[in-house]
Order: sequence, then C-alpha cells, then structure tokens
Amino acid sequence: MEQYKQEFIEFMVDCGVLKFGDFTTKSGRKTPFFINAGFYRTGSQLRKLGEYYAKAIKERFGLDFDVLFGPAYKGIPLSVAASMAISEFYGKEIRYCSNRKEVKDHGDKGILLGGPIQDKDKIIIIEDVTTAGTSIGETMPILKAQGDVTALGLVVSVDRMERGQGNKSALAEIEDVYGLKTTAIVTMEEVVEHLYNKPYNGNIVIDDQLKAAIDAYYEQYGAK
Repeated sequence: MEQYKQEFIEFMVDCGVLKFGDFTTKSGRKTPFFINAGFYRTGSQLRKLGEYYAKAIKERFGLDFDVLFGPAYKGIPLSVAASMAISEFYGKEIRYCSNRKEVKDHGDKGILLGGPIQDKDKIIIIEDVTTAGTSIGETMPILKAQGDVTALGLVVSVDRMERGQGNKSALAEIEDVYGLKTTAIVTMEEVVEHLYNKPYNGNIVIDDQLKAAIDAYYEQYGAK
C-alpha cells in the first residue's frame, strides 16, 4: 500500500472522520464503521485533505481536465481544497465549481457557484463517500444542463466496497450507469489491512471483535 494511503487512514482516525461503533447509514444499513467528512474542520486539516485528494486524482485521471465539481454541501470545501492542492503541487489551474441547493434569483443568479462550466469542459466530480450513488443521479443532470461537457470521473475519499442498488459496489454501478471512471483515496479493505491488530497512538483501533463485526457486515452487504 502506498505511503500516502497509510497516512490518510491515520489522518482520518486523528480527525475523528473515521469512526467505529454502531451506526445507521442514510440507506438504513446498520454499520460498524462510519465516515463523516464534516469532521474536517480546520484549515490545516482541509489543506492535508486536499493534498490526498490531489494525489488520488492525478494517479487515476491525470491532470487533463478543467473543472473539479463538488456537489452541495459537503463537496464544496472538498472541491476548493483539492483544486488548491492541484495548483500548489502540480502547477495546474483547475476551476472549482459547486451547485446551490436553491437557485439564487438575485445578484449572482443561477444554481452554480465558483468557476463557470463552459462547452467542451472536462469535469471530475469530488465527494466524501458514496454508499448508494444517489447524489450522482442528482449531479449529472446539473452538469449536462450547462452545455456540451464531459464528466470524466468521480473521486471519493473512501470506497466502502458495499452493494449499491444491486449486487455490484456503488462505485461499480456508477461506472456502469454513467460511464464514469471512479476512484477512492483508500478502500475499506485497505483501512482494515492497515489498522487491524496494529497499535496506533498506543491503541488497537480494529481489534478481533471489531474485525468480526466488519466481516459480518460485508457478508451481508459486501459487493459481489
């Protein structure tokens, strides 16, 4: 596993973004782990997060694209942080763009904020985590309404590696339905591999009991 992936897993633990316990996802699944990007709260955390996203984007997609689109609301700071990191570390100027939940009818009117989307733009969508793929179904029509644009792919922080609507993972379903390439900074398999029965900051984050709960979850909801 690449060094930046290991660092990112520990970074999520440090920030309280990756939690273990008893949770219920938006889709109603009882899960022993939960990822909440809302816990990235400081300038230094967002700076580091942008760097990890930038590395994952460059590794999977390269830098031949124009816009990084972050769906409202959690995608807004992600698109800003990652576009700044791409500029700083790779010298490529990428426009960030996000949608508003409500169309603005005064001042800077419209549904978008940030850099405008133009004909022939190549776009990468950035999100925190995708469980069922519902937000992509809302995002794609917004992008297509802006003109003759190409959505190249989707990057998320963690691939939960569980079924979406069918038997495939949510990311695999998005690839099939929308023709998007997808990638994640890390997968849950990599998270478990890095943290299981290994001390981190004096603690075992994933012990045998938690590992058994995670295995049971994937027995029920794991992608085929």
